[in-house]
Amino acid sequence: MTAGTAASRELSAVIGLEVHVQLETDTKIFCGCSTTAADDEAPNSRTCPVCLGLPGALPVLNEAAVEAAVKLGKALGSTIPEETRFHRKNYYYPDLPKNFQITQYDAPICDGGELAFDVGGERRTVGIERAHLEEDPGSLTHAGGSIDTADYTLVDYNRAGTPLMEIVTAPDFRSAAEARAFLAKLTEVLEYLGVFDATRDGSLRVDANLSMVDADALDGDDVEAALADANRTEVKNISSHTAAETALAYEETRQRNAIERGRAVAQETRHWDETRGITVSMRSKEAEKDYRYFREADLPPLRVADWTGRIDIPELPDARRERFREEYGLGPEAASKLTSTKQVADFYERLAAEFDPELAATWVADNLLGELNYRDMAITDVGDRLDEFARLVELVDEAAITVKNAEETVLRRMLDDGLPPEEIVDREGLGKTDDDAVAAAVEAAVADNPGAVEDYHAGEDGALNFLVGQVMEATGGSADPGTVNDLLRAELEE
Repeated sequence: MTAGTAASRELSAVIGLEVHVQLETDTKIFCGCSTTAADDEAPNSRTCPVCLGLPGALPVLNEAAVEAAVKLGKALGSTIPEETRFHRKNYYYPDLPKNFQITQYDAPICDGGELAFDVGGERRTVGIERAHLEEDPGSLTHAGGSIDTADYTLVDYNRAGTPLMEIVTAPDFRSAAEARAFLAKLTEVLEYLGVFDATRDGSLRVDANLSMVDADALDGDDVEAALADANRTEVKNISSHTAAETALAYEETRQRNAIERGRAVAQETRHWDETRGITVSMRSKEAEKDYRYFREADLPPLRVADWTGRIDIPELPDARRERFREEYGLGPEAASKLTSTKQVADFYERLAAEFDPELAATWVADNLLGELNYRDMAITDVGDRLDEFARLVELVDEAAITVKNAEETVLRRMLDDGLPPEEIVDREGLGKTDDDAVAAAVEAAVADNPGAVEDYHAGEDGALNFLVGQVMEATGGSADPGTVNDLLRAELEE
């Protein structure tokens, strides 16, 4: 193929994801070692003979990990089979102490399913081929550089044996932006289920498979046929939604440029180097046979089909979003913000039960989330202070302080200084000014600014706003602006 011929082809990306999520359990999947790292944790200190793969050590399956897998399967609409089994996936890598990984091969705990999400104003649904349980390897630290430039590499087995779910999608993505939107929605669902904590280091990792194919070949339903002649590149070690979009956009451009120049795209595994913003070749792509799967003899078959009836899952994001619109009369944007995480939704419903739902929505969706986003914080960062924020809304609802002072002073000081609202109000003297003091400030503003009074009577719109500002300054911002406006109009019309 000549470069000219290649350049004339209209190419499309076909992307599938393998998403590894750490399940929230107290202990590892096959032993009693903790999954929680201490701040001063030493390497290789949270280990035992089982997760180190020492001779004679036998695995015992963690029931909580299985329950989490069933919850995810129900949320994705997967089939939970009558029997599921574990296998050994054999390969050598320094962070895999046994030289095999206990995983699931031809009998995953979750079979099929789908997940719908919004991207670019459109609704997309991606198929789930399977989701299965497995153990995490350890972790590598590349000293003095990245994976291909390090002076040496250190291995830490503290993560070894951490319970993972690997969620394998169909090759249904056509852009990096779609992949990012899917990961955001999947994270949202996992957090609602209570089986995942996005704040844990390394809790989500993505391997992405990308092929460039002729766009015309995707007009039909047989994507596999379109992929038959295209070499697939796997991009590994992606650790966030943003990194997934950036890495896939880079890889699509790299492959597109190669094809347009008449060069073949190798079927290989590449490493995403986030520091340099590029993918680098690691090795040729393994085939399934290279892993030499065989049954894990130390774990019997697992029968969990009857668990689906007794394990409940909570209201999921889409359903809660729709209920918020119907029950509280919220618009699409507010409902979306207020269900962005389960913690946000729970806090909103708590406020909506005590105050007007529209007032509660404004304070959570606009004020609190807006200030948190500005500080690059999440509601989980102030989870132990939600009573204080509820008290701030109460002060506004009771008209004990003005909305302006609550938004611009009290809320910001609460976040910046960690103080409760009442203390800020007392320190700053932000309690509402009594009616007599406001009336006196109005009279003084009119008397002291004859030019503005004359402008007001001449029909200049800005004159009243100027006088309102004078009153607010005189009262330290503690007067209600609406009341000031009404009193000034009455005073000026006398």
